[in-house]
Amino acid sequence: MDEIIRELQTLNIGKVKENELLANHTTMKIGGPADLFIEPSSVENLKKVMSVINKHGLNWRAIGRGSNLLVSDKGIEGVVIKLSSGLDHLEMDGTTITVGGGHSLVSLATLISKKGLAGLEFASGIPGSVGGAVYMNAGAHGSDISKILTRAHVLFENGSMEWLSNEEMKFSYRTSVLQNKRPGIVVEAVFDLAAGDRVAIVAQMQKNKDYRKETQPWNFPCAGSIFRNPLPNYAGKLIETAGLKGFSMGGAKISEMHGNFIVNAGNATAADVLALIQHIKDTIFNLYGVKMETEVEIVGRK
Repeated sequence: MDEIIRELQTLNIGKVKENELLANHTTMKIGGPADLFIEPSSVENLKKVMSVINKHGLNWRAIGRGSNLLVSDKGIEGVVIKLSSGLDHLEMDGTTITVGGGHSLVSLATLISKKGLAGLEFASGIPGSVGGAVYMNAGAHGSDISKILTRAHVLFENGSMEWLSNEEMKFSYRTSVLQNKRPGIVVEAVFDLAAGDRVAIVAQMQKNKDYRKETQPWNFPCAGSIFRNPLPNYAGKLIETAGLKGFSMGGAKISEMHGNFIVNAGNATAADVLALIQHIKDTIFNLYGVKMETEVEIVGRK
């Protein structure tokens, strides 16, 4: 690993750290170390990182702001690439915006609303990055990324870069083609928004934020929704009806505000969260015959 670190430092690609604790980079404040943790300072440097990864045959994964992510207590083998300040550019051309994958989705939604552009109001309380939101087709309040994205610029693991259209992204509920069939990193996204009434848009944004504050436990470290909604049922409602709100294992606890949130109530481990997830799955299946699927990504060493 020393040889690889020296090679990356010679390329001057940005921050390079060994054994960086991922609890410092996830909204749940859980996760062991990454063998190698890299924050590229530009798109070009991200391409250089991928070239080194391919040259040495390293495992890798990308993260943004660390939401929707549960990292193993034993950490992640290989390289973790964090998209942050080097990839958070923003360009506006009328109602079309081009934005870097490392840009905060919440701050983007806030900025765009003040410009009188509609379409991102649903994102006002989603604490992830633009790249992560495109990757998982993030959504809320009856809308999602697929409704506004025209194309995404993706860096694939072979080092090639390609623009994928909305259709080529193959969006479905909290899913895109990048999650399994074509693993890649969303370097930037192009959104097609609509001109609207600035006062009304800002008001809707605030309404969405207030709703999240009133119904979801953002005062505790958490990863967002743990389970996908098993439509026509809703995960939170099933968990609440089963009497599981407030149930805990170790430092992990099912939120008393919303059944589909597991919070880090104090020094929770990934093992605590996984045990609680399994308990929920077993309970809901035994009571209702419904199989619960996780929405949160569970990654790292077993």
